[in-house]
Amino acid sequence: MTVKLIRQLSAGAGVTLPEVRVIGEDPVLPSVFPLGTMAAASAGALAAAVAAYAARAGQGGEEGPGGGPRTHGDLGAPDVTIDVRHAAVAFQSERHFRADGKAMDVWAALSGDYRASDGWIRLHCNFDHHRDAAVRALGLPPGSGRQDVGRACAGRRAVEIEEAVIREGGCAAAMRSRAEWLAHPQARALAGLPPVGVFRLSGGDGRASGTGRSGTRGETRGGADSGENCRGDGHARAGQMLGGPGGGLPAGAERPLGGVRVLDLTRVIAGPVAARALAAYGADVLRVGAAHLPEVPGLVVETAFGKRSCHIDLRSEADKLRELVRQADVVIQAYRPGALRARGFGPDDLSVLRPGIVCVDISAYGTSGPWASRRGFDSLVQMACGIAHENGDGLRPSPLPAQALDHGTGYLAAFGAVAALLRRAAEGGSWRVEVSLARTAAWLDDLGRIDGAGVRQPRVEDLLATMDSPFGTLTYVTPPGAIDGRRPHWTSPPPRQGEHPAAWAPHS
Repeated sequence: MTVKLIRQLSAGAGVTLPEVRVIGEDPVLPSVFPLGTMAAASAGALAAAVAAYAARAGQGGEEGPGGGPRTHGDLGAPDVTIDVRHAAVAFQSERHFRADGKAMDVWAALSGDYRASDGWIRLHCNFDHHRDAAVRALGLPPGSGRQDVGRACAGRRAVEIEEAVIREGGCAAAMRSRAEWLAHPQARALAGLPPVGVFRLSGGDGRASGTGRSGTRGETRGGADSGENCRGDGHARAGQMLGGPGGGLPAGAERPLGGVRVLDLTRVIAGPVAARALAAYGADVLRVGAAHLPEVPGLVVETAFGKRSCHIDLRSEADKLRELVRQADVVIQAYRPGALRARGFGPDDLSVLRPGIVCVDISAYGTSGPWASRRGFDSLVQMACGIAHENGDGLRPSPLPAQALDHGTGYLAAFGAVAALLRRAAEGGSWRVEVSLARTAAWLDDLGRIDGAGVRQPRVEDLLATMDSPFGTLTYVTPPGAIDGRRPHWTSPPPRQGEHPAAWAPHS
């Protein structure tokens, strides 16, 4: 099933990928949902896309037939593998993360599930302004505690609380059944969309910044919506690309994504996971935050392996971000749909700044429908989409044993980014990738159910590693997947926030 899912993802993104060898099977985690299959398919699709990208570029600068770069296609298909247990444990990475042996607590005091008069409501209060919004919506004074919130929720309907909190600028979700969600207008807005949308942007001829593994420019014959490209059947062929529009292989770039520059404009958790996954394959990832924006302290460390970190205040330093975009290959953003566009950093704006850019947009509920602008997090989407209802007895919420929507969406976003780089190499142009937690939830729902509720948590000891850092000795889950026996890995520990200048590192 996992191999079939990877084929479906590659077809939907318009690329043909090498076959993936799957090790292990579900059930792996205690759930009725096939989380191991989901994890292996999303992480395996990324590994296959990276292998295709490396095949197109060639490894080590050796010449192949005709004097071009030697590719995996010249040597035989790459051996891409994904281990189901490893992928599933990677979906629990924050649970196994330790700093000097100490686990992190990611939940604020008021975050959690509360019984309403007609069901359950979940409040997400990890950021202070979201906590304050929830307290205002419930008519409570500042500083109210969990018992106060519980009493206020008990006398009101769950959907009423949800809407009140949203109106105040907070984050909440009532627990719905699967049937209730499928009848909801937002679910209908997502129906028919692919798990990973890859679209060609209008304008932008795809001239690269000299970064990335690009060769000579190929003929542009159409975009994702036209079904035409250099192969002629709607798919970019791994190992047989005409090449992209930028410069050649950067000197010393030996890792599969060496030389690819990725701007990470994301927080908590899907976006940071996507950028971290690309860093594990060698991408140059620069995480852009701001001193005035709140963070979840432990998560901002756990998701920052392999990255550098700078601060830019868009209220006064927008030109700094524009300069970074001009030299980037991929921009990943997870602000609410339209938020960056309002500041002049929408996909069309980015494609003007940097023709050939790949824009990856991550949202909670998608970019269309009545909830398109709604704030959301993994635990809230599980409640809204019926997962928390079905994963338990239906009487009270039972979340998944992993932030699977976050991690799944993160890996799908990273896969989409590499798929778009392949499309850019084959066709030129600028590209947009769209994923959302709610669409990933629908994808998980489509995978069916398994008899896994009573399964024990998997062993993890052989999947952990340690690294010294400014935060102490870190214990972390290694990234899953392998290409020709080589595993993705991070070469640097998480940096302190804003530790680096707002500039790209020179290529070595």
